[in-house]
Amino acid sequence: MTKMYDFIAIGGGSGGFNAARVARGFSDSVAVIDGASELGGLCILRGCMPSKTLIYSAEVLHLAQNAKKFGLNIPSAKVDMPTLHQRKLDTIKEFTDYRVESMTSGKYDLYRSFAKFVDRNTIELADGTRLQGKKFIVSTGSSVSVPSIPGLDHSDIWTSDQVLDLDFLPESVIVLGGGVVACELAQFLNRVGSKVTQIQRSPHILKDQASDVSETVEKAFRDEGLTLYTDTKLSRIEKTDTGFTAHFAHEGKEKSASAAYLVNALGRAPNTSNLGLDLAGVELKPNGQIQTDEHQRTTNPDIYAAGDVCGPFEIVHTAVLQGEYAARHAFDKPSSVFGPINYDHMLDVVFTDPQVARVGLTQKTLDERGIDYIAADYPFDDHGKSILMEAKYGFVRLFGEKPTGRILGAEIVSKDAGELIHALSVAVSNNLTAADLLKTHWYHPTLAEIISYPLEDIVDELE
Repeated sequence: MTKMYDFIAIGGGSGGFNAARVARGFSDSVAVIDGASELGGLCILRGCMPSKTLIYSAEVLHLAQNAKKFGLNIPSAKVDMPTLHQRKLDTIKEFTDYRVESMTSGKYDLYRSFAKFVDRNTIELADGTRLQGKKFIVSTGSSVSVPSIPGLDHSDIWTSDQVLDLDFLPESVIVLGGGVVACELAQFLNRVGSKVTQIQRSPHILKDQASDVSETVEKAFRDEGLTLYTDTKLSRIEKTDTGFTAHFAHEGKEKSASAAYLVNALGRAPNTSNLGLDLAGVELKPNGQIQTDEHQRTTNPDIYAAGDVCGPFEIVHTAVLQGEYAARHAFDKPSSVFGPINYDHMLDVVFTDPQVARVGLTQKTLDERGIDYIAADYPFDDHGKSILMEAKYGFVRLFGEKPTGRILGAEIVSKDAGELIHALSVAVSNNLTAADLLKTHWYHPTLAEIISYPLEDIVDELE
């Protein structure tokens, strides 16, 4: 007999688990399907938490190695990779244990298996078990993509998984790619002592950011001794006796770079190919992601999707919001707080140093929509707190609507930009104006008070 559930989450990562968690508040009949070897999802096991643990340790090391700038005498500072690796394991274990405890608490029927649809409301597990659902959410995440570049499919090539699990210091590494993962890992490896060469296809790393934002991070990377090539065309990857050689075109010339190890960080692809989505009436976008509406419903109204598998932003907090809202919508439990998600208020952070943070509409989007606005910015190399912190890279930029002064978007590239951006995230999501924000006390000396300077410029221009 096929068992029926009110709600089935396929994938137990951030999107699927949080959808199931919310659904459980409305029904006792909730199942979670997860066939991964470990429970927890990408963020906890192989993404956000391990990477930021390592990145922060590398930042501490970098500060210690530059102690003379701060009037300190620290004769030597170097990484202890086995100990660093163990600290990472210990740190993420706390998060993993909590997630596993939650999923195995008995609140949900947990099936440790992969699943595929056999019709519009039935899934089949790997052992042949069939389950039916009144509502589903697909949150199966993404995997590293391997572009069709000769040699890139070699089994010894690393992904982010291997880098985040290192217990030794690689002498030299080539990092392919210039996205968030590539940049964070390249700087981490460089700071702990590897000789790093980063090769990016687009004219700039972090190509979705404003060009001057990307250029700021590029300068920081090169100042730290990382070899960075942008605007390249990879032709092939060669496995050698001592590691790998990447062959590429750059500035009209054929070049090559060699290292003991090579990391493929050229992007990720949604995990949709083995789900039988066609049998369920679920259509895909041209990029392979699942097509959804503003309520996270797919083209089968009883099936929802959340996270990397549907986009439009492959960010953990977005997956959580999508999953939670989808569950509420599935049970017809509307909320003025939890959705639909307004992607014009989108927030994202890159944990390089300097960090990159952005919220709301970009200058490109504002121009495309024909919105009249004021752009105002201020540099961190002319700001008291950042100067004394030796954190002089970057700037803050705000976009204020004309004639209201409403803050439509913001960009920060700086030390701790990921923390600073939240003041502006509150402003964007709550339709606050520059004048509203200037009523706030901005404490001196702080990094955050720099935000008041472009706010003043916007108010002055409007008046």
